[in-house]
Amino acid sequence: MTVREHHSTKALLALSRSESNKRLAQRIQVIVWAQKGMTCPDIVQISNHSRRSIQAWVAAYNADGIEALCDKPRPGRNPLLAHNKQMQLCRRIDAGASCGRASLGGNDIRQILKDEFGVIYTLDGVYKLLHRLGYSCLCPRPQHENADPDLQEEFKKTSSKHWIPSNRSIRTKQ
Repeated sequence: MTVREHHSTKALLALSRSESNKRLAQRIQVIVWAQKGMTCPDIVQISNHSRRSIQAWVAAYNADGIEALCDKPRPGRNPLLAHNKQMQLCRRIDAGASCGRASLGGNDIRQILKDEFGVIYTLDGVYKLLHRLGYSCLCPRPQHENADPDLQEEFKKTSSKHWIPSNRSIRTKQ
């Protein structure tokens, strides 16, 4: 393999050692081996990368230097729910649940997404969407709507005297 000398072998070795991106460091190391005159099958055996990958990295390095060895951005699929709709969903969730419920579950939000926004998510997709939007699956402990906090505090103060502590450790027969 012919490698153009954009950098010296010594400079490439120093760069591969100082590189924090492991994938880029491995690619630079492959270029170093190719620059030293190793054949592609030898590099395949040492690096455990495919022949085509090694040849592609050498060709990219020959064309554009180190910058060509970096990973390209991978934008991924567009979200089902547009950004402005996501903000509407956040406002809808923050407004609270309908039907007298204290919190919304995954299936409830799935139904809201389907009815109000016209998109269909799986339950797992709903949880991932909520995570991206900054919500967690934690919700406060439910309280009865007629609960009286003062009476509850009074109960805590007076009832603790009547509790019977259990044995700390129970021995088993051996």
